[in-house]
Amino acid sequence: MVRGMSRRDRLSALVEELRAVAPRPRSARWLARRFEVSTRTVERDVNALQSSGVPIYAVSGRSGGYVLERSFTLHPLNVTPAEALAMSVALHRLGSEPLAAAARSALRKLAAVMPPGDADAARHLAARTGQPPAAPASVPAASGAVPGAVPPAVERALREHRVLRIGYADGAGTLTERCVEPVALSDQGEHGYLLAWCRLRGAPRVFRTDRLRRGEVMEETAPVRSLTPADFPVPASPPAPLRRAA
Repeated sequence: MVRGMSRRDRLSALVEELRAVAPRPRSARWLARRFEVSTRTVERDVNALQSSGVPIYAVSGRSGGYVLERSFTLHPLNVTPAEALAMSVALHRLGSEPLAAAARSALRKLAAVMPPGDADAARHLAARTGQPPAAPASVPAASGAVPGAVPPAVERALREHRVLRIGYADGAGTLTERCVEPVALSDQGEHGYLLAWCRLRGAPRVFRTDRLRRGEVMEETAPVRSLTPADFPVPASPPAPLRRAA
């Protein structure tokens, strides 16, 4: 937590911290370390929040502490799983920048106000796009040649576990039509890569997303295959290792 945080910001952050772990308690000592204040300050903050109507109650015992009533929630955020994932990536990429702490706080708030089903879908999509949990990059038209971009059909096929029919141009420009079962996305520098089971070749294959000329999501559900990035051939410019969500 950043030193010198105003009391107003600290009160808001305290509520978000308790919301994130509810119904588990956080002790005054733990919260004091988290916000770099005294336990007495934490107690005063909790009293102030309780007086303002925030349903925080104390749990006694060795593992006790303060708990936020689970019914106290923000209105669900009206964003799609892919949009949430995109915002998550943008915030995650701040890394050690001066706003990194604020970005982590924003990520917790984002997860807290998403409907549970959409939050789960966002985490699942993150695990298959080589992005941190809790986002794909920009999503242009499938026929574009935007470096590192994710065509909408690819994103949808990954999200819905569908077979994808593609037109793919190899390095020599030869175009082939094939059906693939998307497994994951990865990236390396300026290029994005689709890792998929290719039904034309009957084997795992890696496709540069900027060489996809068309993409059509089929009605067929793709079978579950026990494949990892290590099962795929290494292209001329190898994709970066996938950073799968926990």
